[in-house]
Amino acid sequence: MKISLVVIGKTNGKFLIDGINEYTKRLSFYIPFNIVYLPDIKNNKKLSFEQQKTQEGAILLGEIDKSDYVVLLDEHGKEFTSIEFSRYIEKKMTTVSKRLVFVVGGPYGFSNEVKERANEKISLSKMTFSHEMIRLIFTEQLYRAMTIINNEPYHHE
Repeated sequence: MKISLVVIGKTNGKFLIDGINEYTKRLSFYIPFNIVYLPDIKNNKKLSFEQQKTQEGAILLGEIDKSDYVVLLDEHGKEFTSIEFSRYIEKKMTTVSKRLVFVVGGPYGFSNEVKERANEKISLSKMTFSHEMIRLIFTEQLYRAMTIINNEPYHHE
């Protein structure tokens, strides 16, 4: 199984890029992982929120294969502790055959088409984070999950 994080737009902050790169490198010891950066919507100031979500949705759906298991990172999704998330990932490693895809939507959320395609939703926190920050938080939590699965000392209870 391969894990992908699909996002709209590039990451700008150097400290975020450095952190994401560090955890992506660490993850390579455990599982194939990549981040797919999809282009931002052009001229979005002229579009309504719904139009933006629809256009972003079309771009996102173009990246997703029929065989992918799709998980939206959404504030209304199921919440996990780090231990619970590691168990979730471990289970997906045995039940998802090809690619487990986590998706970060745009600033106004997901289109109905993307929501309908998703297999489930999870939340990383009740707090709100920038879309760029979520990339780092998710990547670190995935790394933490892999160290928990492998009984390594990164995570402390």
